[in-house]
Amino acid sequence: MKILIAEDDPTSRKILEGVLRKIGHEVLETVDGLAAWTELQKEGAPKLAILDWMMPGMEGLDVVRKVRSLDLEKPPYIIMLTTRGEKADVIAGLDAGANDYLSKPFDTGELQARVEVGRRMMELQDALVESRKALAYEASHDPLTKLSNRRAILEYLEHEISCAKRSGDIVTAGMCDIDHFKKVNDTLGHQTGDDVLCELAHLLRDHAETRGRAGRMGGEEFLHILRLPPESDFMAEYAALCSRIAATSLKTRSGDILVTVSIGVSRAGEGSSVDGMLGLADAALYRAKALGRNMALYADNRTENAN
Repeated sequence: MKILIAEDDPTSRKILEGVLRKIGHEVLETVDGLAAWTELQKEGAPKLAILDWMMPGMEGLDVVRKVRSLDLEKPPYIIMLTTRGEKADVIAGLDAGANDYLSKPFDTGELQARVEVGRRMMELQDALVESRKALAYEASHDPLTKLSNRRAILEYLEHEISCAKRSGDIVTAGMCDIDHFKKVNDTLGHQTGDDVLCELAHLLRDHAETRGRAGRMGGEEFLHILRLPPESDFMAEYAALCSRIAATSLKTRSGDILVTVSIGVSRAGEGSSVDGMLGLADAALYRAKALGRNMALYADNRTENAN
């Protein structure tokens, strides 16, 4: 583990550095509070810091307060090092945000023990952060295709509608449905159907990359959102997506399979809402299926504004 030492006394700093390196830690040494504050703001800053209370430039307590004011996902574990041993001083250090306290002159065994406590606490913090990220991912992604789930993709559409009002960009919602998907499940089985869904998800994700997002609405239905510069031919994008899907062999446990999709497209306009755009896209999707499938049709937003 990388540990920052902020200590202006060379003897104490040398002892700290020697003990920490001996027990296998990487050590970064600084001689004043300003240098310590600078290091703790950097990307990849040490996970644990040992700060002397009295230092030139900036006192250790002020460094602690500044670090705790930062919005850090993984804040460092901070041990205050000082000759001040009164209870009021200990309380002041802990109130400022220090995690632990070590009096000088310090015992090397106690130093090792307190650093080990800090190391374990940082491991627990890392595990907690990763667990929180995993839970957030599961809450916003479809477990099969790994695309955004219905709630997350609709939240994204709402955000994009709001952004489009300020930027003037084109925001479109394409409701995509796999043509004759029931036949795949009935003839080849639902596991093969799942393979088709996952392979199609890859195509949708790649097509939306850097300019939108795709999400699974449920079953074989997906929502494909694009944000494009003004005057873009957005329907050409959806037509190209249809053609690409139709021409791509999807790899499944039953062999390569060709499928097509029908897409109903709506565009965000003045006063557009998520529900309104979905309603228009759905209506256009039904028309595309009625007209023979494997195509993208546009829903005129004047229909939404008239309702």
